[in-house]
Amino acid sequence: MSLRWPGRCLLPLLLALAPAWAGVPHPTTLPPVRADGPRVLLLDTQHSRIGFEVRTRFGQRIEGVFPQFEGRIEVLSDGRHQVHLKMFTRSVEIPGKARYTGWMRGEEFFDAGRHPMVEFDSLPYWPDTVAEGGDIEGRLTLRGVSHPESLRVEKAQCARPGYDCDVVSRGTVQRGRYGMDSWQLALSDRVTFVLRARLSEAPKP
Repeated sequence: MSLRWPGRCLLPLLLALAPAWAGVPHPTTLPPVRADGPRVLLLDTQHSRIGFEVRTRFGQRIEGVFPQFEGRIEVLSDGRHQVHLKMFTRSVEIPGKARYTGWMRGEEFFDAGRHPMVEFDSLPYWPDTVAEGGDIEGRLTLRGVSHPESLRVEKAQCARPGYDCDVVSRGTVQRGRYGMDSWQLALSDRVTFVLRARLSEAPKP
């Protein structure tokens, strides 16, 4: 998703929102779903994919994945949507590269031992952002540090995005803002998160 977080880029299935960082809580886990709360759409973890990319100073692209993640969209009473997403860092991997996988899970990058989750909570947004594409605002928590970030969702390629086609979004964060400031001479400061999201079938009203 040519998303942008700090630099105006970042994550998918998370759609365009209203401004106002002040009221955004620092997420520690997905907020509980109340029986009398908003209608909930769940991310289909079997058919969705969350990955990330980091480039070296020599132009090489290192691609990783989060095999374990959870997500949901709350449909609010006014019709807007709100996304809650968490990714588990202890399972993060660079496919086929055990050494890089160990480094990504270690203290110099995601620090999975102390910070087992990366989380994103969006501000409320109107659902046509998914169909038309656009930016979303929210708060990212990474390594215990939270910052407001902007996401970009790509224009949908089908009439029912999330069901008949992926909802695709991308976002680039500056890793130094989250304490991931090692290897500055070897790696770019930018980490791009990529989400290709599908939803579980919508519940009956």
